[in-house]
Amino acid sequence: MDLGITGRRALVCASSKGLGRGCADALAAEGVELVINARGADALDETATLLRARHGGGVTAVAADITTDEGRAAVLDAAGEVDILVTNAGGPPPGLWTDWEREDFIAALDANMLTPIALMKALVPGMIERGWGRVVNITSVSVKSPIAVLGLSNSARAGLTGYVAGTSRQVAGKGVIINNLLPGIHDTDRAAALDGGVSRSENISVEEARARREATIPAGRYGTAAEFGAACAFLCSQHAGFIVGQNLLLDGGATNATL
Repeated sequence: MDLGITGRRALVCASSKGLGRGCADALAAEGVELVINARGADALDETATLLRARHGGGVTAVAADITTDEGRAAVLDAAGEVDILVTNAGGPPPGLWTDWEREDFIAALDANMLTPIALMKALVPGMIERGWGRVVNITSVSVKSPIAVLGLSNSARAGLTGYVAGTSRQVAGKGVIINNLLPGIHDTDRAAALDGGVSRSENISVEEARARREATIPAGRYGTAAEFGAACAFLCSQHAGFIVGQNLLLDGGATNATL
């Protein structure tokens, strides 16, 4: 299927590794010109080199912390006018409800709610002027099924979801489509870290920890960054113009819900 986005320009945040990289790779395969961002310059440059070699398109790498005012300014300056925005940032640390103070919530909101909102406010007006745009926010399965130890993430991402629900319907008639992708467990560094934590706390092998987690997923496996990226690319395509303000689960059926 031709996604109809060849020649478009995209900003993909936190895209040196994992799901962000999967999204960047899928968009580059469709002929999209990329601006990629992450905090770590070495991993980001490695990803940029790989994407150029694999797809031959233009890739601009901007090493900066997208969750800070200074980092966002640097990325937006390099990005210029973009047609596609994919927001992404690492989630806040786990813990118990008794652990978190106001400062912890502010940090979580800054990273996982206010940063995507700031990026949309900066870039969506230009999309409206040009009559076409796509925004995909990478949030979390916890939006649909809260994860107790990830209360900071649950709160911040739920706030972003509410913002998108209203905003997406205000801009859809102007050709700008905003949706959210909700990943479950995928075969990324984050999953490896989680499995390592279970391995240490329960004195079992990493392989057993992973097997236990996979057994809770109806698909029987972890997702891949490539298939996540393909879903993202479709939501960024010309074919997604009637999908507005939705929260698409990519969790292998792990969330046990009718709706």
